[in-house]
Amino acid sequence: MKKLLYFSFYFEPDLCAGSFRNSPLAKELANQIEGKAEIDVITTLPNRYGTFDASAPAFEDRGNIKIYRILIPKHKSGFMDQINSFKTYFIEANRLIKDKKYDMVFSSSSRLFTAYLGYRFAKRQGIPLYLDIRDIFIDTMKDVLKNPILKAGVMPVLKIIERKVFSYATHINLISGGFKSYFEKFKQPKYSYFSNGIDPEFLNLAATSAKDRPYKLITYAGNLGEGQGLHIIVPPAAKALGEGYRFLIIGDGGVKQKLIDEIERLQLTNVEIRKPVPRKELLEIYDDSDFLFLHLNDYDAFKKVLPSKIFELGAYDKPIIAGVAGFANQFIDENIPNRILFLPGQVDEMVRQLGEYKYHTAFRNEFKAKFKRDVINTQMAKSIIENLP
Repeated sequence: MKKLLYFSFYFEPDLCAGSFRNSPLAKELANQIEGKAEIDVITTLPNRYGTFDASAPAFEDRGNIKIYRILIPKHKSGFMDQINSFKTYFIEANRLIKDKKYDMVFSSSSRLFTAYLGYRFAKRQGIPLYLDIRDIFIDTMKDVLKNPILKAGVMPVLKIIERKVFSYATHINLISGGFKSYFEKFKQPKYSYFSNGIDPEFLNLAATSAKDRPYKLITYAGNLGEGQGLHIIVPPAAKALGEGYRFLIIGDGGVKQKLIDEIERLQLTNVEIRKPVPRKELLEIYDDSDFLFLHLNDYDAFKKVLPSKIFELGAYDKPIIAGVAGFANQFIDENIPNRILFLPGQVDEMVRQLGEYKYHTAFRNEFKAKFKRDVINTQMAKSIIENLP
């Protein structure tokens, strides 16, 4: 019986893109290799948001898939918090698997260190490494690290790690086509481009219509970090739009306080912030919203990414407001009708387009058919199995 080691820092019931991607993918993979191989998933207990708690067993046996969840310290998604979390994950993962033998390692990684963990173990056992890359960590750190001394010390180390990891890999899946040019320098791996997709619960949504109320509700749900930059777009937009629009922000993260401070400074009464909620409750909130909102900060790194949130929001019949650049901007322009699209931080452009927009709802059936997560997972699982020796 073959054995596959599967690393994903996030897994169900956690609330984040990494969990939504890897939980169904691992299940599909287990289905396809039933009777031929077993999978050990090494992940963490729910931790994406410090204000969201969901119970999950530390060990779960699902037949040919075993799930090991590591307890990591409570955190608020700050830089040092994330370092401590990955350190715990790294140490405990090695403890769990140090005496086990595997035939291949699969690592799904947005921050480079889950990929590095997979590399370390694969190289130690001399087995293939299949990477699923959800972000270019070095690009992100170039933008996020503001301290020049810290940047000068950290970046060369990260580049060495990146070169070792990506040069060893047998196969690398890039979640965004925007990553392609960056990875051209790594000649060893074969490449695929299985993107994020639309989860089944978003495929049969009921049609909605305009709400009978004196304002339009704009809803954002997700991380509140530097990467999303909500603190630079939502408060000034809310100020300019006035009481005819309200923003509902659901989430948690490292710059939540900056957002709160700006709301208070501008004395806004049309912005509400709530803690993260379970997905079922979030779907009900989306149903009650008029617009669904997405924004990424104006960082070079984000010109290559394709946020998973696009697939979730695009499954609704509601208009989307998106402030993104680069590949994500191009993708939305080509695939998402009924949207207000502008570059990050362009408050005036967002407000102008909203003022000219004639409200309507319509399902994006072509988009939904093309990007079903089930279809993508079936194809990606086959690709993973093809690399299993």
